[in-house]
Amino acid sequence: MKKQQGSELFSAIVAAPFGAMGVRTQDGQLRELVYLPPHFAEKDAQDAVSALACAQLARYFRDPDAPFDLPLAAQGSAFQHTVWAAIAQIPRGQVRTYGDVARFIGSAPRAVGQACGANWYPLVIPCHRVTAAGGLGGFSHHDDAKGFHLGVKRWLLAHEGVEGMRWSAR
Repeated sequence: MKKQQGSELFSAIVAAPFGAMGVRTQDGQLRELVYLPPHFAEKDAQDAVSALACAQLARYFRDPDAPFDLPLAAQGSAFQHTVWAAIAQIPRGQVRTYGDVARFIGSAPRAVGQACGANWYPLVIPCHRVTAAGGLGGFSHHDDAKGFHLGVKRWLLAHEGVEGMRWSAR
């Protein structure tokens, strides 16, 4: 079997309905989760934390109410942590706009969007639940309406029961 180029960057790769999720761990902590396109093959967990992350991700893909409980490495600025804490309070099945989050924390929508895009732990910190005032908005620093990342955001929101969201595999 040919090794997938780029797979060496991850401690594990778990299949997802939209493609895959790359899991990076270090020193017994989760360092990053990455949305990967469908051409990435699964990769067995290389350590206990990546195995735990894969199990929790797979459970979430079956059940949008499945909780995450992972040892997260400390990353990000104080401002990013403020944004991420606000995002973590958004219930499954609901969305808030960048402006809503900005007003809640006393900031600006663009700064909230930048913090969302810098999220090391998507799904664990559900930045997909933050949208633009007039539509879906961007996702993971991508805004191509027909691109992979916004397709992931559509799938996640539909999976979580957000009304009006549809996703289809190409």
